[in-house]
Amino acid sequence: MTKLIIQIPCYNEERTLGVTLSELPRQLPGIDTIEWLIIDDGSRDRTVEVAKACGVDRIVRLATNQGLAKAFMAGLEASLKAGADIIVNTDADNQYCAEDIPKLIQPILLNQAEIVIGARPIKDIEDFSPAKKILQRIGSWVVRLASNTKIPDAPSGFRAFSREAAMQINVFNQYTYTLETIIQAGQKGMAITSVPIRTNGYLRPSRLVKSIPVYIQRSILTIFRIFMTYKPLRFFLLLGSVPFSMGFGLGLRWLWFFFSGTDRTRIPSLILAAILMLMGFQLWILGLVADLMAVNRQLLEDVQLRMRRAEYDDK
Repeated sequence: MTKLIIQIPCYNEERTLGVTLSELPRQLPGIDTIEWLIIDDGSRDRTVEVAKACGVDRIVRLATNQGLAKAFMAGLEASLKAGADIIVNTDADNQYCAEDIPKLIQPILLNQAEIVIGARPIKDIEDFSPAKKILQRIGSWVVRLASNTKIPDAPSGFRAFSREAAMQINVFNQYTYTLETIIQAGQKGMAITSVPIRTNGYLRPSRLVKSIPVYIQRSILTIFRIFMTYKPLRFFLLLGSVPFSMGFGLGLRWLWFFFSGTDRTRIPSLILAAILMLMGFQLWILGLVADLMAVNRQLLEDVQLRMRRAEYDDK
């Protein structure tokens, strides 16, 4: 018996949720049971009433607005407790074409992947500004670099998880879950792939992209934080190389003047070179410490996975 749960994080979605739910499937080849689950992220409108009227099977209610990442994780937890074998996550604004769900879950049914990301035709989406399209490409490139995966559309929220993959997911970022889950999959050696999907016309503006400057700021901070968390040694080695190289260059310059017999001592340059090189060296040491701490995080995640298996395998 294969059970699919389609989860939808919701925050004040009464105007669009009905349209989204009306296009979700109730039967699919290879799936015995399909359930719909919404996560009400502290909505202040009629989101829950609309969900009930549309026949949603399960509703997870958060007392206050926790943000997309927390709502996503609450949905995964509830889906695992409900015995889901496959979990599909989609948005309440009907951005993603529900008819592509069979394509999305096919690699999992065939045991070819544990996580599948729906890749949108970014360059053809008219609602995306040029700046947003550029950021999408940059963000996806950084995620590919940090995760050693080949996912072309990392920010896509249309994705499918096997039960085993969902048990291993942990999201620390409070802004969004999309980038972090891919990097985790790559770090943990999970099989992850992507499939091309279609998008529908936009029913409302993006909640994550309130303005391009804010989106740029949050995206950059998110990418840096993820890189520091999952690639600490590489991050601090690169960061420390900047002041160390500058200091090393100043040191060579001072030595050249010193051995050329100049009358000026150029002590300030020598002091600055020493300070810059020391800064770079300290950042390298910080990277080593962070890398050792990452080992402890991995051990804790292993313990958490065992606890989840013990809890959810009884469901």
